[in-house]
Amino acid sequence: MKLETKSLSVKLDKKEIVHQATLQVEDGAFVGLIGPNGSGKTTLLKSIYRVLKPSGGVAMLDGQDIRAMSHKESAQAMGVVSQFTNLNFDFSVEDIVLMGRSPHKGAFDRDTAADYQIVEDCLRRVDMLEFRDRSFLTLSGGEKQRILLARALAQQVKILVLDEPTNHLDIKYQIQIMEAVKATGVGVLAALHDLNLTLMYCTYLYVLKDGNVVAHGTPEEIITEELIREVYEVDCQVMRHEASGRMYVVYLSRSRNKK
Repeated sequence: MKLETKSLSVKLDKKEIVHQATLQVEDGAFVGLIGPNGSGKTTLLKSIYRVLKPSGGVAMLDGQDIRAMSHKESAQAMGVVSQFTNLNFDFSVEDIVLMGRSPHKGAFDRDTAADYQIVEDCLRRVDMLEFRDRSFLTLSGGEKQRILLARALAQQVKILVLDEPTNHLDIKYQIQIMEAVKATGVGVLAALHDLNLTLMYCTYLYVLKDGNVVAHGTPEEIITEELIREVYEVDCQVMRHEASGRMYVVYLSRSRNKK
C-alpha cells in the first residue's frame, strides 16, 4: 500500500502552516519526517489522518483520497499513534489495545480468542504484557506511548503514521519501539526528533522548515553538517562508526567553539 500527499496545504486561524507538501511512502518503506519545533510536522500528519482538513491538495492511500474513504476503511488500512492522546475513561491496558481490533468488526461482533491472541502478541512486542490488567490512566507517559503503539499494531494495517513515537521514552524503549515498528514490514511515516534514530531506521527522509519541504532523500544524503546547520541552527559533526559502518551525529557547543 502507498501513502502519498500532493501539494498538501493546511491553514490554522487563517495562517498557512503547511505549504504544498508533497511526499510518498511506498509499501514497506520507513520514512522519517524531520525538522525543528514549529516546522509543521504534526500539522501535516494531522491532515493525513483526518484531524485537520487540508486547505489545498490531497492525501491518498493507493490513489484514493483519504477523505473520501469511510473512517472504518481508512482505519483498516492506516494506524496512527498521535503525539497527544487524552483518554478520560478508565480502561484497562488490554481494553485499550483491543480497541485496535474494532475496524475489523461489525457493530455487534464480540471479541474472539484470535483477537485476544493478537492483543497479547502486540503487548509482548512493546514489553508491556505484564501491564495488561493495569488501568491505562495509572501509566507513565512513556508506558502510555507503548500501549498506544500496541493498539495501532493490533489494527494489522498496511501503513503506520507516528508522531514522535519515542517521545517520553528512555533509550532502551526508544530502540525497542523503533525495532517493533521496523519489524512490521509495513509502510511507516514517522515524525522524529532524534537524528541518530533516523540514521538507524529510516530508509528515506523529508525535511520540513517553516511549513515547507526543503529537502528529501536517503538519510545519508540528508543528514549533513550543512543541512543541520541551516535547518536546526546548530553545529555538528556527522561521522561514521568504524565497527558498524553507520553514520551518526555529534552536536557541538557553539560557546565552547568560541573559546
